[in-house]
Amino acid sequence: MPKIVSVSICKPLHEVKQEQATELTRALFREKFDNIERLLKVFSNGDIETRNVCMPIEWFERDHDFEERNNLYIHHAVDYSVKAIKKCLEDTTLLDKTVHPSEIDAIFFISSTGISTPSIDARIMNLLPFRDDTKRIPIWGLGCAGGAAGISRAYEYCLAFPEQNVLVVSVELCSLTFQKDDYSKSNLVGVSLFSDGVACALITGDQSHIQSNKPVPKILATTSKLMPNSEDVMGWDVKNNGLYVVFSKNIPTIITKWLGPFVHEFVSKHDLSTEDIEHFVAHPGGKKVLESYEESLGFDRTKTDISRSILRENGNMSSPTILYVLQRFMDSNPKAGDYGLMAALGPGFCGELLLLKWE
Repeated sequence: MPKIVSVSICKPLHEVKQEQATELTRALFREKFDNIERLLKVFSNGDIETRNVCMPIEWFERDHDFEERNNLYIHHAVDYSVKAIKKCLEDTTLLDKTVHPSEIDAIFFISSTGISTPSIDARIMNLLPFRDDTKRIPIWGLGCAGGAAGISRAYEYCLAFPEQNVLVVSVELCSLTFQKDDYSKSNLVGVSLFSDGVACALITGDQSHIQSNKPVPKILATTSKLMPNSEDVMGWDVKNNGLYVVFSKNIPTIITKWLGPFVHEFVSKHDLSTEDIEHFVAHPGGKKVLESYEESLGFDRTKTDISRSILRENGNMSSPTILYVLQRFMDSNPKAGDYGLMAALGPGFCGELLLLKWE
């Protein structure tokens, strides 16, 4: 089975304390909401302490059109992707030796917070010495499910081409979508929750020459699921000034009812149960989302400790977040033979699951 042999993260430059984000939101929205102080409790109740963004906090006090936002997206997405790729290929804590970009056969680029043609992966290839026949597979629009979906698609690629090596690069600059003239509660929740992040993972096929020097997760199986007629649960409204967040207050309830049967059916196909899962690599969509995971799967809080820590330290970065969680698990040195489950949910409304085993 294909395996994940290296994962890296790259935090954008500007750290924002949750108190700073609260004060900025109060200043921008207090004249538009009579009950602003009650609404601002979403910042203190979300179990987030810090976040990183690609622009200084003063930038968000001014108006910016879609062209400016998107140009910044392209610039920063390329810059941070290059840094994340270098870290991933040069990390010998897991790899037995560094990997040259020319050894990579395909790049899956995952994002939902900006647009670029040529795609960001092509721009990256002009800055790093990849081969000119490297396959490029940009995937757009999967939001919070994108990181897990990218790993799933890379797994399938390596099943088809077992001698090859694949990078999954996930970049979200959610802060650049901030709309200071959007006075919806969805925007307020989004401002309290979302942030910027970049991550890269290296997946290798069975016959790859790249080796790891400690147990790493093999991907045993993956599955995807779409909830019909659920486009209004989360996503973007595309308007003249850019992307406006769609974020249903019913997401925790939907997860509680929907996720359990999805997970139990998946693991049971492989003669396992949730009790066999040692490591729950869950995308932390928010505090209430993690609580819904625990309720629907019968997990105690110890199973979501790492996801909760990533949320507290970084906020919800959309698609890269689950790779931040995965990296933290890989750094914790799971034992050979341990099972893991990656889980992420996103626009559609959809879910992506991956069954892992450390070997």
